[in-house]
Amino acid sequence: MPEGVEVEMYRQLADKAVGSRVESIDASDSWFLKGETTDDELMVALVGEKMIGARRIGKLMLLDFSSGHRLGVRFGMTGRLLVGDEAAIDYLEYSSHRNDPAWDRFKLGLADGRELVVRDPRRLGGVELDPDEDRLGHDLFSVTLGQLRSDVFVGSVAIKARLLDQKRLAGVGNLIADETLWRAALDPTRPAGALSAEEERRLHRRLRTVAKQFLAQGGSHTGQLQSERHREGLCPTDGAELQRRTVGGRTTYSCPVHQL
Repeated sequence: MPEGVEVEMYRQLADKAVGSRVESIDASDSWFLKGETTDDELMVALVGEKMIGARRIGKLMLLDFSSGHRLGVRFGMTGRLLVGDEAAIDYLEYSSHRNDPAWDRFKLGLADGRELVVRDPRRLGGVELDPDEDRLGHDLFSVTLGQLRSDVFVGSVAIKARLLDQKRLAGVGNLIADETLWRAALDPTRPAGALSAEEERRLHRRLRTVAKQFLAQGGSHTGQLQSERHREGLCPTDGAELQRRTVGGRTTYSCPVHQL
């Protein structure tokens, strides 16, 4: 599933289209248009305009255009980005391994002959013209310890649920959260506001390390815990059988021995 790491990989691919002018738009799947966005609005706002930037906040990719408009792209659980013949990633965890153009939900036709395509089997993503960027929290790649302490390490909500709250910390998904807490030796159900100062520092360090490593390794499915995320899976650290629970509405794997 695309987490902040995958969307950063998509952003890097979209950056290769910066400087290109939009010649056409295929937004015929009205379900994929979010907010008040319509295909007519997209045509007026983007056709003939040059893409001048590709940005990301958490799981939201933003394309900036010379008209001053911004296109927000969300990839849901199964969305991928293609630019011309190039895909940002070949494998997406929990998505189909097929690569079917029938799943193309949105296309920008570029003047250089390439297409920027969002391919999404389950149609859980979407595009939105001029989305509200302020609704998202601090980005996982740049969040500081102070920002975590003020917005994430607070209250009685489980720490995993806080990590997944995109309004507080943007870009962390289920796999990044579980890997980070496993490496930080913290139980996912611990109250977010009950961590010690050392535990807070350790979690911040592990979060930054996980994000950077996953990006370098090719995705959020490349963690040390990933191969054991199944019933009767064993902790790679101490061999204990992993505990499987639902925390923050998501299936969660943790070690009952060293995650305290």
